[in-house]
Amino acid sequence: MINTTLRQLRIFNAVARHLSYTRAARELFLSQPAVSMQIKQLEENLGIPLFEQAGKKIYLTEAGREFNHYSSGVAQQLADAEAVLEELKGVKRGRLNIAVVSTAKYFAPYLLALFSKRYERVTVNLEVTNRESLLAHLAANDCDMVIMGVPPREQDFVAEPFMENPLVVIAPYDHPLTRRRRIPLERLQQETFLIREPGSGTRIAMERFFAEHNIHVITGMEMNSNEAIKQGVQAGLGLGIVSVHTVALEMEVQRLAVLDVAHMPIIRNWYIVHRRDKRLSPVARAFKDFVLHEAKGLIESLSKHGR
Repeated sequence: MINTTLRQLRIFNAVARHLSYTRAARELFLSQPAVSMQIKQLEENLGIPLFEQAGKKIYLTEAGREFNHYSSGVAQQLADAEAVLEELKGVKRGRLNIAVVSTAKYFAPYLLALFSKRYERVTVNLEVTNRESLLAHLAANDCDMVIMGVPPREQDFVAEPFMENPLVVIAPYDHPLTRRRRIPLERLQQETFLIREPGSGTRIAMERFFAEHNIHVITGMEMNSNEAIKQGVQAGLGLGIVSVHTVALEMEVQRLAVLDVAHMPIIRNWYIVHRRDKRLSPVARAFKDFVLHEAKGLIESLSKHGR
């Protein structure tokens, strides 16, 4: 008979998901030695190693992969049972696991801060990552919901828009085009653009928009974050396309400018997404309702009064 505790199962699932004792400890609010000790005890109880180390990285062994398959199901059943019990008690306490695409980090913390003030006994875990990782989280069903700009098209997910996410062309503040109005799209073909990595929601929207208008721009460096794009544009390496929500500070201090381009900005939406078969806890449902009904007004207020 397998001799393990629920605590060890939760810790094992976190380490298996992150393949990192440090990140698992951070998620569970434990020390790294405490996580390592629980994994060691679990392996001793099972009589077989679940992880192996190569250099500074750890990997699941074959036994670890098998154990992860079954323990994940147990963990999900426990989470569902916990959600049912919390539902009977109402939204008083609980845990909220949210993952957001990197561009959303400019407003998501403000949403979570206000939500946490209303529900002071709720513990919030926020992960900021790229679109590929968000899709992996949804597939693994290991977070309550995600916030992203381009939701998956599969029918297995519920994706609801809650706020516009305009994409704009940015340039150095002293760029010659900043003095022009209604710049024709064709003029952009003379400029070099810094672009996001393949799979990025911003890049997908940009490529789709230019293809629809039969515009072929020169692409320079490929960068994996909006911060890198903004720094590159400030350095004069080219123009960039980013969410307008990411450049408020740089515009205020006159480091970057948004170009007035015909047919732009590219209007898309922010979405809150979860699996269709996800049993949302009372806390998760409360957060979803909060985002759908109040996020737009909160972000607009922040934009008007500064952050």
